[in-house]
Amino acid sequence: MNFNFLTPVSDAVLAHSELLAQQALGKKIKIHSKQNGIPDLEGVHLAIIGVVENRNDVNYIGVDINFDSIRKTLYTLFPGNWSTTIADLGDILPGESVEDTYYAIRTAISVLVEKNIIPIIIGGSQDLTYSNYRAYDNLMPMVNIVNVDTNFDLGDANLPIKNNSYVGKIIVEEPYNLFNYSTIGYQTYFNSQEEIDLMEKLYFESYRLGEISADIHKVEPLMRDAHIVSIDLKSIRAAEVSDNLKYSPNGFSGKEICAITRYAGISNKVSSFGIYEYYNSKNDSASSMLIAQMIWYFIEGVNCRVKDDNFNNENEFQKYNVLVEDDELIFYKSLKTGRWWIEIPFLPDVNNKLKKHTLLPCMHADYVLATQGEIPERWYKAFRKNSF
Repeated sequence: MNFNFLTPVSDAVLAHSELLAQQALGKKIKIHSKQNGIPDLEGVHLAIIGVVENRNDVNYIGVDINFDSIRKTLYTLFPGNWSTTIADLGDILPGESVEDTYYAIRTAISVLVEKNIIPIIIGGSQDLTYSNYRAYDNLMPMVNIVNVDTNFDLGDANLPIKNNSYVGKIIVEEPYNLFNYSTIGYQTYFNSQEEIDLMEKLYFESYRLGEISADIHKVEPLMRDAHIVSIDLKSIRAAEVSDNLKYSPNGFSGKEICAITRYAGISNKVSSFGIYEYYNSKNDSASSMLIAQMIWYFIEGVNCRVKDDNFNNENEFQKYNVLVEDDELIFYKSLKTGRWWIEIPFLPDVNNKLKKHTLLPCMHADYVLATQGEIPERWYKAFRKNSF
């Protein structure tokens, strides 16, 4: 595959990398450079790509962005006990039009995912998630997206796509491949009541900042069912980031956002991961370090993946039947990891391409609630969604 639209990692970053200890991550990564070109992708498990595009930001004023600071910081970190091979493929520069950039993103991601390489995208405006989603059009019939954000980003689908309305485009434009959309960490005062009602009407999942901060473990089953994870840096509280990224005094802490990215990495289904809304500032060290650590924790999660959903082998799981009024709920617990799933009943005429979603990831707490006669909310939404 020709990746001519990718520009190499800058000489400044490469020069910085030369000074690092041999054990540093920068010495372990295959890097796209002017001298050596794009590295051989044989045996590569994860690929970093920067996307220098933010023209569809509603607040765009022509400011350029670059990711040198993030790369320099990431390269200085030391890898864990990892078995994965990582490549840095450089950047996708802005095309003549935003649509040209979208095309380059779709091409790169579709090729990488088809090769079982997980792209890690560092981007400008979050509307780039739309092109990430479109890369799956010919890869799988239905896609789940998890968005870590203060906003739902539904917007008005009748208007041109922007970073605060890309999800609306995903929902209404053909081909209709979106199965589920979840927002983690939304803050009510940043979302209209109409959008909140629409999320409920579409049976999409949404979790407020306080709910997740009170129990970060709720993120794990959401990530376990995701294919695409998109993180808006505005979801992080202002005290944790540099000047140009300060958005709200409320948001996830650095520790919380790193836990979330680790959960994304652990998920066996997550096949592309993006961090968006990055803008350089004069003193960029805090943001660069936090983003580098988010990427580190995602990679750490990928290295901790365990295949634990083989429900054809009775020696690998325990099955629990729970009666709730007139319904029988069936739970499965992996004997390898202790993770839980709940079986979703399907109607006879349900679209066949949805049937791979018969098992919904859940928590032990959902099982406990079921034994007390309460149907977990996620099960309820999934059942209603699949009934159409």
